[in-house]
Amino acid sequence: MRQLHAAGFPEAEVRERARTGPAAIFPPLEGYGHDVYGQSAVAELTGDPLALLRIVPPAFMPDRLAKMVELGREPAFHDVDLSTGIGGFRSPLPVYLSAFGSTQLGSASHAVEASRQAGSLGLPMVVGENVVPIHGSRSAARSVLADRVDAYLDALPDGAGGVVVQQSTEDADAEVWNDIYSDLATEPLLRSERLGFELKVGQGAKPGLGGMTVVDVRNAASLTSQYATHSLFGSATACLRTSIPGTFTEEILVNQVRMMRNNFPRARVWVKLPPASDIAHAATVAWEAGADAVTVDGAEAGTGWAPKAFLTSVGLPLGVCLDLLRGSSGCLLSSGRIWEGTRAVKCLALGARSVGLGRAALIAVDENPRHGLVQLVEALALELRMLISSLGVYTPSALAPNHLWPPVTDRSGSPTRTS
Repeated sequence: MRQLHAAGFPEAEVRERARTGPAAIFPPLEGYGHDVYGQSAVAELTGDPLALLRIVPPAFMPDRLAKMVELGREPAFHDVDLSTGIGGFRSPLPVYLSAFGSTQLGSASHAVEASRQAGSLGLPMVVGENVVPIHGSRSAARSVLADRVDAYLDALPDGAGGVVVQQSTEDADAEVWNDIYSDLATEPLLRSERLGFELKVGQGAKPGLGGMTVVDVRNAASLTSQYATHSLFGSATACLRTSIPGTFTEEILVNQVRMMRNNFPRARVWVKLPPASDIAHAATVAWEAGADAVTVDGAEAGTGWAPKAFLTSVGLPLGVCLDLLRGSSGCLLSSGRIWEGTRAVKCLALGARSVGLGRAALIAVDENPRHGLVQLVEALALELRMLISSLGVYTPSALAPNHLWPPVTDRSGSPTRTS
């Protein structure tokens, strides 16, 4: 039975991919030989900068010629190598499983099953923030973390993937990272260099505001030492629980990253940024301080609860974030409405090393609990190979801004070109 809904998200398309896998990237098979196909005459009007870009293959492809010489035959889309280094971890494709936020979705059976399937695929996985405060005690939080991590590790192949545990301000007070780093159960991850910690500076759905969940009134009293609660819904059973967003300056961020490096030398260090006006500066500060990766949530991203005003009018779209970050040399990860190949390729061409699946992953598991995420990712992988090879290149890292139209310009207004 379906439990999840995602208004404004291409839910039906994601569910189809979860059911049928790679076949879903093509028109219905029953129309073959009877229907004729072509692009729509009028492009959908949208304010999304990424949606307005087109992927444009060139006529002349010197990299395809080089690949032909390497292979001794004409290359095809299945010759694209999608393997990617993501923030210190190896992944078979440029995709990771995003954090699911602090609602019940982050710890329910959907999240555990998504973890298992992400593990089987070898994708890095981020476990969301507020795990201790949400569940009321360290022992309860350990149980939630253990369920997800155990499911992930049980399916994880050697040499791929990794677990990244996100920490917010409240989690810092609860010493989540210290507990995990010193836990004997975590030793296999440390030994194989597949544990990371992510400092959450902000998020896409409600930048600058902090996390929110709806809690049972009967449990609200136990949360008041760490959270504010508000009776807003005219309900005798439900109230709003809000968390603080945390305070950061350049100096605070540098010190936090250095602290992570010093206190947890065997763990990878990630930093998650909101779609902020100074995102390029913040990312540079994080990388220069020693972060292995910076994750950027576009304003389109998010699986959790947020005020309507923030969902429609606050934060920069992912495409604008990537434009501001253009030319960055650090490992950049991006998320925000990722579910199919064209949006992923555009992000990669604009400088992202990898893209995150959040809502799409949960919807896929909701549709097909045992295989939905695997089917979704297999469809995405086939699409990526076809799109990348159509540009005459054979790795995600070879994608560049000049593979997109309109041309992405540099700060002087000149079209960006690659050598």
